[in-house]
Amino acid sequence: MAKGVFVVGTDTDVGKTIVTAGLMHTLRSNGYNATYFKAALSGALEIGNKLIPGDTKLVSEVSKLEEAYENITPYIYREAVSPHLAAKLENNPMDLDIVKDKYLYLKNKYDFIVAEGSGGIICPLIDDERGVYTIGNLIKDLNMSAIIVARAGVGTINHSVLTVKYIESLGIKIKGIIINNYKEELPYDDNIKMIEKFTKTPIIGKFKTIENLENNKIESIRRNSEKAFRVQKIIECMEEL
Repeated sequence: MAKGVFVVGTDTDVGKTIVTAGLMHTLRSNGYNATYFKAALSGALEIGNKLIPGDTKLVSEVSKLEEAYENITPYIYREAVSPHLAAKLENNPMDLDIVKDKYLYLKNKYDFIVAEGSGGIICPLIDDERGVYTIGNLIKDLNMSAIIVARAGVGTINHSVLTVKYIESLGIKIKGIIINNYKEELPYDDNIKMIEKFTKTPIIGKFKTIENLENNKIESIRRNSEKAFRVQKIIECMEEL
């Protein structure tokens, strides 16, 4: 039976793809048969006449995952907007049956799945006559628990606490919080302390700021993840799917 966890950010551009790549590297470099899954990606790279899911490409390269992009990211959009709007602009609405079929394929092939959201917990994936379908709805439909990626700096207490409380209100289990762009400085450490006090949720990793990220990005993410994460702690966050 496959196990997995869903990585969700407190906001867009919080660094959850880099953190997810680090989690995947930690698992796969320690011999675990793990895969990545992202149901929808907007703001794809255009290489030639082909759309390439940049997040999926990065995670795959960092973790040495060799799986067809269409299996791990079934919906890819050009426009760098929320997936529900990109789907409307590009006339390519998300079909949840296709998402679930790809997810089932991965469950049958891999022992562990690290799924990643698009934006925050309320990011809309579908908006049609049936209503709005969000990342939170997807996590529940995939029967997954969550790891939250939060910033280390100013504003993170508010974003983190609100995200935790909303996810809890949905009945989704939270396995822990990972702090991204961490520095060993008093304001960051105090933010972490306050987040733990307010939420009673454990901090399971501190991913330090990567200076000059674009230079040797893949190796930098690997090195940082090896310092930030313990593979056993990640495994403990996984639950049967």
